Amino acid sequence: MTALGAVFRPQLPPEMLRDVARAADDAGLEELWLWEDCFFESGIAAASAALAWTERLRVGVGLLPVPLRNVALTSMEAATLHRLFPERVGVCVGHGVQDWMEQVGARAESPMTLLREHLAALRALLRGERVTTDGRYVKLADVALDWPPASAPAVFAGATGPRSLRLSGEAADGSVLVAGTSPDGVRAARRLIDEGRAAAGRADHHPVVVYLHAATGPGAEARLRAELEVSQEADIAGLGVAGDAAAVAKAVQRLSDAGADTVVLQPTGDEPDPAGFVRFAAEEVRPLVP
Repeated sequence: MTALGAVFRPQLPPEMLRDVARAADDAGLEELWLWEDCFFESGIAAASAALAWTERLRVGVGLLPVPLRNVALTSMEAATLHRLFPERVGVCVGHGVQDWMEQVGARAESPMTLLREHLAALRALLRGERVTTDGRYVKLADVALDWPPASAPAVFAGATGPRSLRLSGEAADGSVLVAGTSPDGVRAARRLIDEGRAAAGRADHHPVVVYLHAATGPGAEARLRAELEVSQEADIAGLGVAGDAAAVAKAVQRLSDAGADTVVLQPTGDEPDPAGFVRFAAEEVRPLVP
């Protein structure tokens, strides 16, 4: 079954998160995703609050930019969330936006090397292992978590380009794809992920999460068109959906048929009713998605 989620966009002030998270939980939405975009909101702080305010909602952070984060800190924060809220946390790491990384003095000369090293160390630490490594970027000397999760959680990687997608298949437990991914793009990403999995000899299931530009209600088409123009995605065929629940569900199904395990509805940055949007996803779209 395709899982369905929605994004609480960091363009919204943090004080709105409580109402949106509770609306999602009350409506039965499966997943609420958060972003750690510079220089909006902390992914971990927002996730911990959303989890505490809700009872069953699964909260994903997609993604944490690894140039900003020492892997020991990332593992400590992820482990704490997994122990406090078992089975309700999803963590994704990735390159981050390179201009932002340069802006804060954290841009890596080789983002691929950094992500590979970070993924290896993070997954090992969350498995409860004691790690010593002297990589190009990740350096740990006899580090182990005192409070690792009860069982090793999945670590996802955000990926777009071919090399990153292959690396995600090789070194991560799942992949998160941006909203600028069409159904054909999901199929192509799956092929590249599978190449990475084959190279690493991995046979485990590799779940794929994909964001979907979505708008509903008055002015939906105009808001979506403006969003795609700003992100320079307006010329990508089959990208985004504006309309009622049936239209959104069909777009979700197209991504699911292409290989997405989870589709996360991404509202426009000017969505007029964020709490209403998550209720729409849960109460109107979810019943129409197998």
